[in-house]
Amino acid sequence: MKKIFYTLAFIAALQAAAQTPTPPPAKHEPGHTDSNPFSQMYDLLATPNMFRTASGAPGPAYYQQQADYKMDIELDDKNTKLYGTETITYHNNALENLDYLWVQLDQNQHDAKSPSKLIESQKMDAAYKADGFARRYMEAEFDGGFKLEYVKDAAGKPLKYTVNQTMMRIDLPKPLKHGESVSFSIKWWYNINNYQIIGGRSGYEHFDKDNNNLYVIAQFYPRMAVYNDVEGWQNMQFWGAGEFALPFGNFEVNITVPADHIMEATGDLQNRKDVLTAGQLKRYELATKTFDKPVVIVTQAEAEAAEKTFSDKKKTWKFKATNVRDFGFSTSRKFIYDAMAVQLATKTAMAISLYPKEGNPLWGDTSTKVVAHTLKTYSKYTFDYPYPKAISISAADQGMEYPMICWNYGRPDENGYLSDQIKYGMTSVIIHEVGHTFFPMIVNSDERQWTWMDEGLNTFLQYLTEQEYMPDYPSRRGPAAKIVPYMSGDQKFLEPIMTNSESIHQFGSNAYAKPATGLNILRETVMGHDLFDHAFKTYANRWKFKHPTPEDFFRTMEDASAVDLDWFWRGWFYSTNYVDIGITNVKQYYVTETQPADLKDATVKKGRFGQEEGPFVYMVSEGPDFNKDLKKPLATADVKLLNDYIQEKFTPEERAKLKQPKYFYEVTFDKPGDMLMPVIAELTFEDGTTETSVFPVQIWRKNNQTASRVFATDKQVKKITVDPKQQTADIDETNNTWPKQEIKSKFDKIEAKKR
Repeated sequence: MKKIFYTLAFIAALQAAAQTPTPPPAKHEPGHTDSNPFSQMYDLLATPNMFRTASGAPGPAYYQQQADYKMDIELDDKNTKLYGTETITYHNNALENLDYLWVQLDQNQHDAKSPSKLIESQKMDAAYKADGFARRYMEAEFDGGFKLEYVKDAAGKPLKYTVNQTMMRIDLPKPLKHGESVSFSIKWWYNINNYQIIGGRSGYEHFDKDNNNLYVIAQFYPRMAVYNDVEGWQNMQFWGAGEFALPFGNFEVNITVPADHIMEATGDLQNRKDVLTAGQLKRYELATKTFDKPVVIVTQAEAEAAEKTFSDKKKTWKFKATNVRDFGFSTSRKFIYDAMAVQLATKTAMAISLYPKEGNPLWGDTSTKVVAHTLKTYSKYTFDYPYPKAISISAADQGMEYPMICWNYGRPDENGYLSDQIKYGMTSVIIHEVGHTFFPMIVNSDERQWTWMDEGLNTFLQYLTEQEYMPDYPSRRGPAAKIVPYMSGDQKFLEPIMTNSESIHQFGSNAYAKPATGLNILRETVMGHDLFDHAFKTYANRWKFKHPTPEDFFRTMEDASAVDLDWFWRGWFYSTNYVDIGITNVKQYYVTETQPADLKDATVKKGRFGQEEGPFVYMVSEGPDFNKDLKKPLATADVKLLNDYIQEKFTPEERAKLKQPKYFYEVTFDKPGDMLMPVIAELTFEDGTTETSVFPVQIWRKNNQTASRVFATDKQVKKITVDPKQQTADIDETNNTWPKQEIKSKFDKIEAKKR
């Protein structure tokens, strides 16, 4: 019977509905997709997997390849040529088979027929110096690049290979399976470039006065490319800007140079007794126990004596390096050599400098001390420096890094004059290049693809190290205000940080300064030191001696801090958005018990449900429609309704702690710029004191253009300023202050008229 009743009722309802006219459809705005800048970055980041997890850590299936080298190198100083034979043992730890190997031939960028010389636009200059005209239009191209004599397998049989510009493919006789290794050898030579004329990250500097050369040698041997889970072989050509991606391995390198040369290189020197004099050896042993200042091992007098003669004899220096991604060395008969020990939390390392007499007294006074300071500071923020030494080489017009060794510019002029620009510039470049041993020589990111992952992170740590080196150090990069000229520039010449190295217009600003500034803003303004430092150290330790990607960095910084930063990565790294936050309106309010004439049947919201009826304390605005008949505003202590409530609800002790605001300000902020950022608001009071509030970036989550806050104060506000210390890279400060003149109460104006 119930079933029949429900059916009849349903039919009746249908009949009633049929007799009711259907209203016209409502008009709606077109729908839209999610454009919220707080949206998570699933659309931009690579999908996590067993190799790289969603937390940003290496996954259980993570692997990396290994390449070990044994090399015999000889320098022909008189003819500026370098000869080498090497045996590479390549270990395949990938699950898949490899049919061929890719080897980098970076010296081929200097080949006379290299296409890298043809990729930049040229225009005719109005005037030339003689040397410039001759080089451009009259002289033959420098005969650079590797001259390969053979590529052979372990049995001495030729291997088939193909050279494609700066890359060489070696075809294997049979696939290299997981867990297997293959050895092959290469014999080569090349003409060393004078880097001050030809250019390049390595080569030699010539001293006309004594006819000597100072060599800084890198990218000097055929090197294995990286094979990994992200893109297989990283065999992108070396065009000049994007640097290097290399696997880790072990090196045994014997380097033969003129007997009167002094040198240093990646790795531990195995035969120090054979290459140093007894006096030099004794001084070196002293340096290993000296922690407060450098010990001079090869003196200036010894270097000056050596540079006057040219030995026909040879000397071989033998080095071994474990778990490094590359190898570099520097050699000259001009070198002075000093060193000191550096005590880190868990070990001791050596800080070392080599420099010609032209670098003194600057280099002897400064370089090794800066190296030691850099090792200590970087170790504090990441991990203890794991290698036995860090070497700074004086090389004019250079700034380049390799494991344990780097070249750095900066010398007094011929008259001994040293400007602050050169002094601080040299100090900064030493910090920066030594710092590169951490990023990317240990935290081994892909420089060929993402310059910012080493340069940006390293520039950030360089800034921290500079500031700890000396109070008020004049850092060129790091503080937010210094990136404003770049971020406010012509958008046609701006690219997101996440742009390949070869496609960047303003390389230094994009790949060095902007990411470093972004990290500084995260540390100082968004996350705070504790959360940021823990997350950054977590990233460094997760990925030391491994190959991280940008996603690994972004995810780890969030995973280790519990701070959602997708909005920051999206805006700061994946776009050219800029910061511009200002003040559009300020309303001043007072407390009164007099109901304004235009406020009828006053009710206020009561929690989540319903309304609450009076009596009320009224908030009166000093807007243009201000009611002059109202009583003078009261202090909260004079409001009877408040006093009755307080007397009833609070003890005398609690009442003594209550605030007594008299002035109330509703401040509306706007955001002409697209880049999200916290709102930093400083109130300046009539008595000159200030109070700063920082509102998290989430204040923009429901309205991306405007946000309002109410400030209740016991003193009258004279001025309100957004970002008073330039912490957010705000490109337009003309809208950051309200008002231009002091705020003056309209109540006070009325009282003045009465008087």
